[in-house]
Amino acid sequence: MRLLVLGGTAWLGQHVVVAALRRGHYVAALARGESGSVPPGAEIVKSDRSRPDAYAIVRTRDWDAVLDVSRQPGQVRAAVAALHERSERFLFVSSGNVYADTSTPHQDESAELLAPLAGDVMESMETYGEAKVACEQAVLDAFGDDRMLVARSGLIGGPGDTFDRTGYWPWRFSKPSVPDGRVLVPDVPELLTQVIDVRDLAEWLVDAAENKLHGTFNTTGPSIPLPDHLDVARSVAGHTGRVVKARQHWLEANDIEPWAGDRSLPLWLPVPEYAGFSSRDSTRARAAGLRHRPLEETLADTLAWEKTRPEAKQRRYRRRAGLSDFDEAELLSLLS
Repeated sequence: MRLLVLGGTAWLGQHVVVAALRRGHYVAALARGESGSVPPGAEIVKSDRSRPDAYAIVRTRDWDAVLDVSRQPGQVRAAVAALHERSERFLFVSSGNVYADTSTPHQDESAELLAPLAGDVMESMETYGEAKVACEQAVLDAFGDDRMLVARSGLIGGPGDTFDRTGYWPWRFSKPSVPDGRVLVPDVPELLTQVIDVRDLAEWLVDAAENKLHGTFNTTGPSIPLPDHLDVARSVAGHTGRVVKARQHWLEANDIEPWAGDRSLPLWLPVPEYAGFSSRDSTRARAAGLRHRPLEETLADTLAWEKTRPEAKQRRYRRRAGLSDFDEAELLSLLS
């Protein structure tokens, strides 16, 4: 198979390239090369997707499949326009953020979508879902349902997660901020989590390209209650200190952000309004071969990677998601 990955130097793209190379496929990665290096064995096609001639080289070749992870509708529209006659099929990694309803659990791919972003550029993460809807529509318009695949991913985790959302909990349980080992956790037992390991998603995407799979799929991890997820994180970290639970109203009153960002608690989302956000039905993808390694493996491997990060050794380091040692210690003092 001749696979073109638009990107291929960042996290998921790299794993897709590695998985395809392992199976003996020819892989080219079109990228600026600023997010990292292309895995050995792949061809790098250096190009800036914001330029009009971004696809000049790759549009002269034939491809069995093209894979794109972009969030910018203009980039996707330009890509499908340049490649719809040169590629047999197009795979697009979208997001569960495209759905309009975040409160109803266990919805499948037929759930209502947000209105697509009208412009070519997503200016902020506030319109991430709308931008992904616009990207999906561009792929469908150019390739039709029988030549395209849309993977609406849930939260992607595993080693290399620089977004800090899946690494925070095993890291925090392994490095409590206070001497007695207490760790602050959200007390929202009714909230579900869905983490898909980046390696499992990459393997399934290569499977889909090989098998000429088409259509739209929720590619999410298994639904696991938040307390159970935290128990796994605590186990892999070997944490024996006390777990201090804080209810949602207390977290909100103390300016703790849900999900991600500065002074946040990852995986926590307000309920009931987000009760469906991490509980999408992925039956269709599992029937099409999506497999999941145990959460213990994902979190243990992520923790091992976390420990190699130089910035993680700084006690006041501000993660992209999670609490700094200083902030957590301050909050724990309020609960003591």
